[in-house]
Amino acid sequence: MNASATADRLLRGIRSGAVLTLDEHLDVHGPLPAARRGDADALLDAVERSGLRGRGGAHVSTALKLRAVAGRRRRAIVVGNGAEGEPASRKDGVLLAHAPHLVIDGAVAAARAVGADEAIVVVKASDRHAWRSLNRALAERSRLDDRGPKLALAGTADGYVSGQETAVIAAINGRPAVPATVPPRPFARGVRNRPTFVGNVETLAHLALIARHGADWFRSVGSPGSPGTALVTLGGAVERPGVYEIALGSPLADLLHRAAGLVDRPRALLAGGYGAAWIDAAHLDGLALGADDPRLGPNSVGAGVLWMLGEASCGVWESARVLSWLAAESAGQCGPCLHGLRAIADAFERLAHGRAHPGDRARLARWGADVTGRGACRHPDGAARFLDSALRVFADELDRHDNGRCAATHPPSMPLPIAHPEAA
Repeated sequence: MNASATADRLLRGIRSGAVLTLDEHLDVHGPLPAARRGDADALLDAVERSGLRGRGGAHVSTALKLRAVAGRRRRAIVVGNGAEGEPASRKDGVLLAHAPHLVIDGAVAAARAVGADEAIVVVKASDRHAWRSLNRALAERSRLDDRGPKLALAGTADGYVSGQETAVIAAINGRPAVPATVPPRPFARGVRNRPTFVGNVETLAHLALIARHGADWFRSVGSPGSPGTALVTLGGAVERPGVYEIALGSPLADLLHRAAGLVDRPRALLAGGYGAAWIDAAHLDGLALGADDPRLGPNSVGAGVLWMLGEASCGVWESARVLSWLAAESAGQCGPCLHGLRAIADAFERLAHGRAHPGDRARLARWGADVTGRGACRHPDGAARFLDSALRVFADELDRHDNGRCAATHPPSMPLPIAHPEAA
């Protein structure tokens, strides 16, 4: 894990391999301000002025989500979402394992903002480091004379769509961790049918610092359109892959310099995660890591994944593996997702093997458009976005595969939790 002096906020005080105890956390960040009458409105105003947006991938205004819950009649519940289904992402896991009290502070602050009496942090059941760290942190908190919300820890499945907010709520409610296909939405009825605010754990950590330092402090780093910092997982053809904290709007070149540079000439950058898009290396000059740069699309750096593909790797094989995995991760509730993504993955794999049917590329472009907007949890939208970018960015490599050739010398290496067929 890495953090620069100019962007060191969430990772402040963390030493490699160590967990911040409660006392260390308080030494680094100080306590949350004491709860007072009028706190909810003041905190909601501060979050709105800060411009904080969700760091889980959707990039939704945090103030908007909080206000939707705060206006409800029934007592609300806060959920910290640490499920982190992106295989190439480690940022939430690092935060939970090494700075659990900052996340818990954010959950407490969110509870104050919406009038909740309960806050639940959810992590993957398989993430032993996060479980151990959070359990220890909750035990430390039990010695405090605190009248804040009841705090709890819950687990969910490891699947990609299991981290979607309605799937997380389903898991807490004792049902399979699959997204809801029909209303109501969480802000109306979520955990135990109560109004529920669901925030990514990094979002909650930022909220904890806004509660301490205010909106102007938060906006003092970043850019006007993308204020604050963000955690990103940098991987691929870089000398020092890992989790970094960046000021949003800062140049990609600065991050690569902190990572000691590249180990191969760049071919493309995947910015945002497996539901995002490839950017051709020819378009990376001057790239700013924030929503200000149109090359990154409306969701900025998405789920915080930046994967640099080197020229020795094959973008076609990498994309074929990811598309096959995305198809396998369907919750099976919507036809376009269940059947459409599998058809897309199979056709793209034929391209990778040099066994394409006539018209496969045109069909893939059409199928990607057909499944967009057709899934309850938007899983097909991300897969279609990834597909469209792969068809464009790796068009020359697809031509080589059509002729039975592949210029790659390195095997596929993008992280996937399950094995998939690779190049013969």
